[in-house]
Amino acid sequence: MKARGWERPKAEATVFGAWEKVVGPDIAAHSRPMKLDGGVLTVEAESTAWATQLRMLTGRLLQQIAGEVGHNVVTRMNIHGPAAPSWNRGPRRVQGRGPRDTYG
Repeated sequence: MKARGWERPKAEATVFGAWEKVVGPDIAAHSRPMKLDGGVLTVEAESTAWATQLRMLTGRLLQQIAGEVGHNVVTRMNIHGPAAPSWNRGPRRVQGRGPRDTYG
């Protein structure tokens, strides 16, 4: 691994492949890593309450990740809640101005 320069890609893959081992089963049950780009790990929580909780635990999570995969693999975390439902598609989509007609 070292001779081929694969240590960093291996460490990045470990963050995704062993998420439960890296952050613990409690946190892993309510969140999942989405992408790792330039040391910034994007995590999606199952609810906005869990997103808030994870934001408060960011320092501890960064230490746990560094302990498992090495330092400077993940330098920052971007945590967000679940994606909002889209109004653009669906079985009952009606052409026109959409929700603006009834809300304003």
